[in-house]
Amino acid sequence: MSYNLTIYNTVSALPENWNTVIGDHNIMLSKEYFHVLETSKPKNMQCYFMGFFEGNELIGGALFQYLDFIQHKTFQKNEVFCSIRNFAAKQLSKDVMILGNNMLTGQNGFYFDGSKITLEQVIPLLDEAVCKMQNEIRKTSLIIYKDYQSNFVKYFQGENHEAYFRFSVQPNMMLNLKENWKAFEDYSNDFSKKYRARAKSAKKKLEGIEKQELDLNAIKKYQPEMNFLYQNVAENAPFNTFFLTEDHFESMKENLKDQFKIFGYFLDEKLIGFYTLILNNEDIDTYFLGYNKECQKEKQIYLNMLLDMVEFGINHQFKRIIFGRTALEIKSTIGAETHRNFRIDET
Repeated sequence: MSYNLTIYNTVSALPENWNTVIGDHNIMLSKEYFHVLETSKPKNMQCYFMGFFEGNELIGGALFQYLDFIQHKTFQKNEVFCSIRNFAAKQLSKDVMILGNNMLTGQNGFYFDGSKITLEQVIPLLDEAVCKMQNEIRKTSLIIYKDYQSNFVKYFQGENHEAYFRFSVQPNMMLNLKENWKAFEDYSNDFSKKYRARAKSAKKKLEGIEKQELDLNAIKKYQPEMNFLYQNVAENAPFNTFFLTEDHFESMKENLKDQFKIFGYFLDEKLIGFYTLILNNEDIDTYFLGYNKECQKEKQIYLNMLLDMVEFGINHQFKRIIFGRTALEIKSTIGAETHRNFRIDET
């Protein structure tokens, strides 16, 4: 079977039926989300889109990202060892190409119409796509196939992939929402006595704080505060491969509309925390958040955010919440379970 591959560097150039074939199955591969990447991607990132055709028929699509570390402070904290590691990172990986999305956890790199092509046929096509990007856009010091589950890794065992290094990364934390959870109380009643008491105590500490969903106008109004709170969390991590632009949350809401949610926490009418969700068919993907560090200690804002995310998922009858790969311990206390992901790299 003969396939054709086309590289696109703008959303406007994508085929008219892109969403019907690809984006409707995963919002992170939709035109709307790609427009967010096009207009408010991190400063050290470039994005390209790939269309896969059988004859003239679109059967699949993929996302490629280039990351530049020359001017980017990967290790954020102002400590001597971070300066040394920043220098080493820039020398070893000046330019990286990722098949997938470095801003999200999970396999959000490609989608193919399963009625048109098998997974065994997809793997050689992805290899061809990688070669096409390296030859026609630019070669990089590192190539990454990002966040694949164990059943996918077996397709990278042959001679064609001997140069690739396969390794497990921190697991993705997910919570499957049970059908018998009709309200938050049904969910909390499934906790052990210890964790049920912990959740009740956390919610009590949130007394005096007002929670509300932010519409586009509110996002524009509170954007400076949100960026400050986001940086509070981002800068606390010693390792970051990107930082969001100042208008990123506004762009997400403008493009994804009701499929992107922001909830704010207010104390004395001042924004002290927020979290964001992407509604992706039957799944909820937790996105970026931020909070005031002092209020977090006193009010247990982060734990309350996790519990509120679960309550939102139950109330709106979603099937699963994808929490990502940070703060594994606290997420396990609210019922999330680990799912191993793998990266496949070639230098």
